[in-house]
Amino acid sequence: MTPWLNLATERSVVRRALGTAVVVGAILVAINHGDALLRGDVSLSRAFQIGLTVLVPYCVSTYSSVGALRQQLKAEAIQRSAV
Repeated sequence: MTPWLNLATERSVVRRALGTAVVVGAILVAINHGDALLRGDVSLSRAFQIGLTVLVPYCVSTYSSVGALRQQLKAEAIQRSAV
């Protein structure tokens, strides 16, 4: 696996991303699809859109967490080499 993917699949990153996806995804689903859900209008197309609506915050959280971890690892490596 690539180093990026190794970080992206770490337990802490996945847990954080899932939590973010649940909370932010639920809010976005309510905003974007709430009226249709209340009407019972849930087609296959809308279900796919809802899935993407939840997937986006998961991806953003994962991307951000991996970026922060990579930056931290880089800073630690620089600090070790300076000693």
